[in-house]
Amino acid sequence: MEVIFSTLINGLSLGGIYAMIALGYTMVYGIAKMLNFAHGDIIMVGGYVIYVFMATHNPLLAVGMAVICCVILGMTVEKLAYKPLRGASPLAVLITAIGVSYLLQSLAQIIFGSAPKMVTVYDFGSIKLWGANVQVASLVTLGITVVVMAALTLFVKYTRTGRAMIAVSEDKGAAQLMGINVNGIITITFAIGSSLAALAGLFYLLKAPSVSNTMGAMPGIKAFTAAVIGGIGSIPGAMLGGILLGMVESIAGKIAVIAPYTDAIEFSLLIIILLVRPTGFLGKKRREKV
Repeated sequence: MEVIFSTLINGLSLGGIYAMIALGYTMVYGIAKMLNFAHGDIIMVGGYVIYVFMATHNPLLAVGMAVICCVILGMTVEKLAYKPLRGASPLAVLITAIGVSYLLQSLAQIIFGSAPKMVTVYDFGSIKLWGANVQVASLVTLGITVVVMAALTLFVKYTRTGRAMIAVSEDKGAAQLMGINVNGIITITFAIGSSLAALAGLFYLLKAPSVSNTMGAMPGIKAFTAAVIGGIGSIPGAMLGGILLGMVESIAGKIAVIAPYTDAIEFSLLIIILLVRPTGFLGKKRREKV
């Protein structure tokens, strides 16, 4: 029973990290209609900022600076790399995103080296729950992820900017005719997505206190998988996909026979779900305008 409960908590915590990253993917895709494959590397930048500012031994300052730096970076990347490609083919945008990803990884390697840097943000300790030893950091990760998802949902539904985001996601041309600053809304979306990436970097360091120039690569790919499984463009879908993927990874990791094939199982799950439901669990079919 203890093993089952600890596996459940670990899966939910891991799913919370994937969900936080997937929220960034799904917001950018839902509004800008592009896949920002450099999103995982924003996490890496957030991790390095935390590493640098933890020299002050002030976790709140380190996390705050990580959010600020990631937001500035996300807005800068959108302005310099993606904005000039508005209306370009999806392939051109995809290649650019991959190029930005490798650029960020290379710059991090030049500045910090390729060796992982150990960083302890804060030791929350552990508590006993139903006989299982549970890391408080796992509960914090899950709790903050749920709060962020709820806040984003309310923001999109009930604020002026949120409704403008919905309008841009539905029809950019019509939104512009209504007086909405489409470019401004897309920039805000990138800023929100990048702040979520910074928080995901924090959660990742709480779980594995090591930062390297490739730390965001695999979590980014898995979070994208989670976003597609849940229904890319759907905020609750990102949460659902993240939690599902985290649970699969946690359970598979505890079974010795299949543990080495955990990644293969996760990506196979993506293929199966796309074959059965191409839009993901909570995704909606969109009719192309002609």
